[in-house]
Formats: sequence, C-alpha cells, structure tokens
Amino acid sequence: MTDNTDSPTTSEFDRRSFILMAGAAGTAMVPLTARAAGTPAEAAAAPDASAPVNVTLRVNGASQSISIDPRTTLLDALREHIGLTGSKKGCDHGQCGACTVLIDGRRVVSCLTLALAAEGQQILTIEGLAKNGKLHPMQQAFIDQDAFQCGYCTPGQIVSAVACVTEGHANSDDNIREYMSGNICRCAAYPNIVAAVKQAAPAILSDQQKG
Repeated sequence: MTDNTDSPTTSEFDRRSFILMAGAAGTAMVPLTARAAGTPAEAAAAPDASAPVNVTLRVNGASQSISIDPRTTLLDALREHIGLTGSKKGCDHGQCGACTVLIDGRRVVSCLTLALAAEGQQILTIEGLAKNGKLHPMQQAFIDQDAFQCGYCTPGQIVSAVACVTEGHANSDDNIREYMSGNICRCAAYPNIVAAVKQAAPAILSDQQKG
C-alpha cells in the first residue's frame, strides 16, 4: 500500500502554481497599467491659478486697464493698481462699510468683491461724485452737518448715503438709520449723518428726475 500523505496531488500542485503565477503576473503588470493610465492632459503642466490676468474696469466714467492676480479684490484693484485710495480698508471682512462703492448704482463692499466680477459694469467711488470742481450734494451736506470726525469711514458713508437716497429710503429718520446700518462710524456721528442725508436728499432726487 502506498502512503500519499507527503506527496501533493496533481490538482493541489496546479492550484498553488496558478496562484503564485497569477500574483507574479499581477505585480509585473502594475507599472504597465500605471503608465497606460497617464494621458497627455495630465502630463501637461497645470496652469498657474495665480498668473496675472488683464482686466478693464470702468471706474468713475473712465476705462482702467490693469494686470492683476485673479484673486484681487475690487478694493485692492482700486487702491493698489488704479491709485484711487478714497475707499478705505477697514475690517476687510465686509462688516464696517468703509470700502463701499457703487456698481451700476448698487451698493457693494469692495473688500469682498472680486475685481474680475466688476468688469463691464459702472463703478462709482467717492472720487467720482464731485463734478466740474463742485462737491456732490451729499459731500457738501456732510460738511455742513459736521457728519464726520476722524473721517476714516466718511467715503463709504457718503457713497452709501447717496444710494440710500436714490433707492428711496431717505423718507424718514428711521429708514435712514436702517438703510445706513451697514456703515459703522466708530466716532458715533450717527445723528449728524442722518441730518446730512436729509439735507442732501432733495437735491439728489431732483437731479435724478432730470436724468
């Protein structure tokens, strides 16, 4: 009688051989598969997201062509690239209103607005309010009513106040306070600001009706 205890059967030998050969073949194929997965698009260098881009901004009626990082805010474009430093950088979080400008007549905080997003639109800053050497009615009213102290927030206050009037919110003290609440005055000149808005409103609305 033959003892087959230590002699693997043919089927067992074949199964082990197959597993070993399959494992070796799979390992050998990994580099080939990895190379085959590559595409020309992946091989090409990725574009630099911070590379300067050219943009033309329409500011205070004039076209300004500048080259900027695409992440540049409108505030930084105005101050650092165009040289209009009237709009102030206060909190840089859109909470104080010192950087307020008008885009197509709408109030925006320029510190949270990308310059690229404003391309093709009309941008009005504090520098664009006076005409032919004459102060805008709101600028004059702020002087007449002593509506500023340190003056840091004043450009944003004045621009926002102009919009408050043209939007139709200057018909009561409460409305003025409500619709000017996005502009903070750390010197607390709020009663004087309300008085200035009330003083300037008739002249602004009259000019608006004339077109």
